[in-house]
Amino acid sequence: MPNNTYVGLNQDHHGITQLGRIVLDGRVFGFISDTEDCTGWDLGRMQMLMDKVQLEWDKYAGLPSRLPPELQQRHTELYGKAVENAREKGWDPELGDDE
Repeated sequence: MPNNTYVGLNQDHHGITQLGRIVLDGRVFGFISDTEDCTGWDLGRMQMLMDKVQLEWDKYAGLPSRLPPELQQRHTELYGKAVENAREKGWDPELGDDE
């Protein structure tokens, strides 16, 4: 039986995955704390967070540039740190020729 839980943003060795982005966006919008990385969350719980995040992004047409200044700054800081951490783990966002 497959494990249907998220490993958590801090343990995600694949870099910034779709679920990782949901965690980061949940932090940006204040739905979860900055220390919550969603380790062990089942897919249903992740879907509920994703739904909240999507409704919030809809207010800004899904564009960080349309966020209010305080949320833009928060987004920049959280994503900047996440990208730095992912790269330290060996993540390369560039797709190879076979991808």
